[in-house]
Amino acid sequence: MSLKPFKIYGTLLGPNPFKVATVLSELSLPYEVVQVAREDIKGEAFTALNPNGRLPALVDPNKDDFTIWESGAIVNYLITEYDTEHKLSFPVGTKEYHLTQQWLHFQMSGQGPYYGQWFWFKNYHSEQLPSAVERYTNEVRRVTVVLDKWLENKQFLVGDKYTFADLAFFPWQMLVPSLAGVDMEKEAPNVHRWMENMKNRPAVAKVLEEHKASKWN
Repeated sequence: MSLKPFKIYGTLLGPNPFKVATVLSELSLPYEVVQVAREDIKGEAFTALNPNGRLPALVDPNKDDFTIWESGAIVNYLITEYDTEHKLSFPVGTKEYHLTQQWLHFQMSGQGPYYGQWFWFKNYHSEQLPSAVERYTNEVRRVTVVLDKWLENKQFLVGDKYTFADLAFFPWQMLVPSLAGVDMEKEAPNVHRWMENMKNRPAVAKVLEEHKASKWN
């Protein structure tokens, strides 16, 4: 039975909607992006889906329009419900299963928020605060170094295959460090290699093309 397209509310310009799209793409699950304009993110229509007023939210029409928000929770939902052959995951209870959860939690608590704060203070804050920009630039570098050391002599974050843990880190790592002045090829060669390998995956390349064609309403 063919599946109905999942609805990603957001824009693929955002790292978190991008993250969700790559998981769907890798699992060969159909999806459509429902654009949410900046001024509508806190509006009643979208907060009815996500009371936190952040992108993305996901609606699954194959499960009675089940709605879920927070990108990490969305990833876990998709893996639990649709990755039954463990293409992007490991069986529950294995050491590798717990390690993929470890890395997902680190991405959600230690990468995304700090990279997002760098972007905010650099581009949107009402006044320029050099100390805030410096703090979050340092955090971007710190997290990049953590990844680079871990990926030395490794192809993947966990085990012997590409998983949702790799996908979770990719969008923020692609977008922010270079803007923050990090020369990935020189300063984090292992991360650079890992990212180039991911860009060459057909499912990721597809979302990258959609990302390039996206725009804010």
